[in-house]
Amino acid sequence: MIILVLNAGSSSLKYQIYNMSDESVLAQGRVERIGMEDSILTHEPSGKTEVRQVSEILDHNTAVKKLTDLLIDREHGVILSMKDINAVGHRVVHGGESFKHSVIVTSEVKQEIRKLIDLAPLHNPAAMMGIMAVEANLPDVSQVVVFDTAFHQSMPQETFLYPIPMVLYRRHKIRRYGFHGTSHDYVSRQAAMKLNKPLESLKMVTCHIGNGASCAAILDGKSFDTSMGLTPLEGLMMGTRSGDLDPAIVPFTMDKEELTLNEVNSMLNKHSGLQAISGFSSDMREITDAMKDGDKQAKLAFDMYTYRLRKYIGAYAAGMNGIDVLVFTAGVGENSVMVRQAVCENLSFMGIELDNERNEIRSKEVRLISTDKSRVSVLVVPTNEELIIARDTYQLVRESL
Repeated sequence: MIILVLNAGSSSLKYQIYNMSDESVLAQGRVERIGMEDSILTHEPSGKTEVRQVSEILDHNTAVKKLTDLLIDREHGVILSMKDINAVGHRVVHGGESFKHSVIVTSEVKQEIRKLIDLAPLHNPAAMMGIMAVEANLPDVSQVVVFDTAFHQSMPQETFLYPIPMVLYRRHKIRRYGFHGTSHDYVSRQAAMKLNKPLESLKMVTCHIGNGASCAAILDGKSFDTSMGLTPLEGLMMGTRSGDLDPAIVPFTMDKEELTLNEVNSMLNKHSGLQAISGFSSDMREITDAMKDGDKQAKLAFDMYTYRLRKYIGAYAAGMNGIDVLVFTAGVGENSVMVRQAVCENLSFMGIELDNERNEIRSKEVRLISTDKSRVSVLVVPTNEELIIARDTYQLVRESL
């Protein structure tokens, strides 16, 4: 079965196409700057030359048409015709309480996703554009939606409810939802496989740290708690997002700086985090390079970032009454030796012993970076959210046949 996986943003579209007989990636790519005259389509077919096209792509329909044309192109294609695509899987950020698992797209599902736009106004409309674009270009192909929030629907009330009037939850479903669910699900399973232990027997903290970042406490194989909340703003300090802060800062800042609600929301989401403290970058690679050159603001940003990450790991260990496994994943988690070292060195009280030589190794494989004597196994697990989407799509479509 051939599965096309799409991750639609408001002005972008990432894709991968899988042969599910061996889960191999036949091609991957992305369309950037959708809606502009100089849109960029990058297509990377396996074993063939990369293609880069600059042209006018005004909407997602056109983006899907162009990428599917490349998939069947004689020189750059990887399938013979569009009939070879058996299903399309989509990443959808917010499923609210309506979706506890992935589902096949129906008119009812689309209607429910639209109802959830208030909870994810930047993300769910883009996902709907991706779904509608596939319907326009591949009208006979089954579609599946995989939700970032679904994995976290196992959280108990004491972790997902906020201590605010219950009427706000009953009326508006204001609660913790969590995100990066496909990643936390995938890396927790990969870690258990690497350790050759049942996932259900482990107390695990997974740290998905990239430009966006979140931690999850995984107890008995299920999400018990996670750092992102109603939106992806809560929790860890991130590239441009503030993470946790005193809620009173919002009205105080609005009053003192005469900011609108949209302006303060933009400040917290796009102009905070590493970018705000360092003064020059949201990229951890640039932050650590500047630290080596003695930049004090870069050092402060790094220290704040790693301190807040340690706080969450410690809190989740307390919440689960222990920890067996600590996992680092995503761009920073997989690649920053310095971040992993700074976090683990200050968690020695929990029995974490980092093996510095193992930590220095760069690899795309799952790897153990703690010592053999460490009471807590520390692993680096490359995430693969697209593969989870492809697997869920394959399973649901196969069951529906």
